[in-house]
Order: sequence, then structure tokens, then C-alpha cells
Amino acid sequence: MSGKPTSWSADHVRKFLSPNLQTQGRVARGTTALLLSIAALISIRISRPLALIFLAASLFSFYEAWRGWCVLRACGIRTRV
Repeated sequence: MSGKPTSWSADHVRKFLSPNLQTQGRVARGTTALLLSIAALISIRISRPLALIFLAASLFSFYEAWRGWCVLRACGIRTRV
């Protein structure tokens, strides 16, 4: 290696993956995950690939709620309410 620091150093990754949601955001992610799970159950009769997409999105949202971490916020995207 050239000894040049990469843009994805261990500190950068640690900061990127650190919790960035408070209670309200966690509840919102949990609610989204629940709705996506319901959508997966309903859509399984229509299209299995669509149901798998809903299921994957649901599992990721559950992870975000459990971890208190949002990928969009980690990327610097914030909403103003």
C-alpha cells in the first residue's frame, strides 16, 4: 500500500455506523418495518419477488429501529419538520 489514508478508514466507518436516531426516529422506523411486513404478507399472493423485496426492506427497517441508526442520516440526508 502507498501509505495514503483511504476515505473509508476505521474511524470513518465507526462514525458512519454509530447510532443517529432518537426515540421518535426509532418508532418511525419500527412502524415502517411493520407496514412493510404487512405489505409482504399481502403481496405474496400477487408476486413472490415483490414480497421478497418488501420483506428485505422490512428487515432492514427493523434493523435500523433496533440499532437506532438510519442509513439516510448517516449519508448526511436530514429532513426538517
